[in-house]
Order: sequence, then structure tokens, then C-alpha cells
Amino acid sequence: MTATQPSSSPAGPADTPGGPDAPGPRGRPDGEREDRRRRKARQTRNALAAAALELILERGLADTTVEAISERADVTRRTFSRNFTGKEDAALDFVRGDGDRINALLRARPAAEPPLLAYRRAVGGWLADRENPAWQVRPDMRRLLALLDHEPALFAAYERIRVDAQEESIRIIADRLGTDDAQDVRPSVVVGAAAGVLTAALRQWARAAGDGTPGAADLAALVERAYDALTTQAATAATDSTTDK
Repeated sequence: MTATQPSSSPAGPADTPGGPDAPGPRGRPDGEREDRRRRKARQTRNALAAAALELILERGLADTTVEAISERADVTRRTFSRNFTGKEDAALDFVRGDGDRINALLRARPAAEPPLLAYRRAVGGWLADRENPAWQVRPDMRRLLALLDHEPALFAAYERIRVDAQEESIRIIADRLGTDDAQDVRPSVVVGAAAGVLTAALRQWARAAGDGTPGAADLAALVERAYDALTTQAATAATDSTTDK
């Protein structure tokens, strides 16, 4: 009997038993099953974050436990620990997500756009998104921001998340400028100023909750005024510096 000759053409992804479209144990492609796992993991994380936020606003930070958060989200304590380092981290997970969104918008800004303007417009795009609103305009988030002044542990978690997001922003600006942020101070200066303006506006907006301050409800307008204040002060300082020389 003549031996069967092997095919001369290599097997493609669809022909490979372990390829991305290979059926899983129940007949689904592995890629689809992986997507489902990721969606499920994201849903679990969001449920934990929402539960942490709700309980902290209901009971206060000190009276909220990780066990209570896990129970409300209907998951185990171990599942909580796989997602978060603590209750403060969980309650502020929406802050982390929006930092990622701002940085994604910053990456997408036109390359010729000045870095400070690019950051400002990235923030503007984030606040203008109605399909996936910025977390600050969602129910109860203003109350959470206001708690930062009274809960040191919550404030510390907020600062860690903010610093992480700014470090990524610095890398993005450095890439836009074609420079090394370890040697060139400009990316850090731009992000420090631009992110500082946003933080100042957010804190003022949170503190003004319910006090009748005109325009306090319009976060986007407040952020724009804050950026206008920065550029005005910078221009004044530049003029004064030139005059002194």
C-alpha cells in the first residue's frame, strides 16, 4: 500500500486544531468564549464597584466592610480580592475607568495640536460623551467626591488612581513631542497643569453641591472656565516675564 503524502500547503488558522476559531468543549469558537469570560469579569467588577459605592454612601466608610460589599454584589470574598485591594479602591473604580478614557481620547488627538490644548479637548470629549457619561455626572458620584475631604483613606486611594492616570498621560505627551519624559520636563509640566485644573474644577464642583452656586451643576462649563483661567494666567505671567527683561 502506498503511503499517503502530506499536504504541501501549511494549515491555516481555521485548519489548526488550536487556532482562534477552533470550537471549544461545547462547540463555540475559543475567541467567542474568551470574549464571554471577559464580559463576565467586567460585569462582576462593575457590580462590586457599584456595591462599594452604594454602601459607603449609605453607611459611611468605617461601617462598610468588604464582606458586605461582596454580599451585595452576590460574589465571594475571594472574588472581591481578585479584583480590588480594598473597599476604597472598589468605590473609586469608576475614576480609574474615566482616567483610561481621557488618555484614550488624548492619544487620538491630532498630532499637530499643542499638548495642553490636546489634553483640554480630550477632557472636553470625555465630559460631552452622553452614551457613556463621565462618572462624575452619574447619580451619587458628587456625594462621593465630597467625601474625599473627610475620609483620608478614600482620598489616598483617589490620589493613587489620579497619579497612575497622570503617569500614562505624561508618556502620551512625551510620545507626541518625540521626547523622553525622563530627560525633558515639558510632558510632566503640561500634564501637571492640565490635570491639576481638572482636579480643582472637580473639587469645587463637589463642594458646591446643593449650595445654590450659579452654574455649579454644569461641570463641563466649570471645567472650561478653569482652563480659561489657566491660559489667562499663563499668558499674563509670560508677558510680565518679558517685560521684566
